[in-house]
Amino acid sequence: MIQHIVMWQLADTAQGKSKSENAQIIKESLESLSGKIDGLLSIEVGVNHPETPASNYDVVLNCTFPSVEALNAYQVHPLHVAAAAYIKQVVCARVCVDYER
Repeated sequence: MIQHIVMWQLADTAQGKSKSENAQIIKESLESLSGKIDGLLSIEVGVNHPETPASNYDVVLNCTFPSVEALNAYQVHPLHVAAAAYIKQVVCARVCVDYER
């Protein structure tokens, strides 16, 4: 199994929306991929709690895949590409780790 974890820091405003609005858009767009991409076994998106430190990242994605090949197929799947296109427009920073479980 491959665990794919991505965290983003969002711009305060982008695409005419606030950070919290963009966090919700990201959450909904990524969670909508569940059941639509072969090999995506699980997906969870969390938005940082507003009462925690401002230095925290704003959004986290946690996905499980059966293999690196499935992760690579997810990366280029049109539904994921569409979600990622929006994310790239509202993000200041990104970190990612993919590890084997």
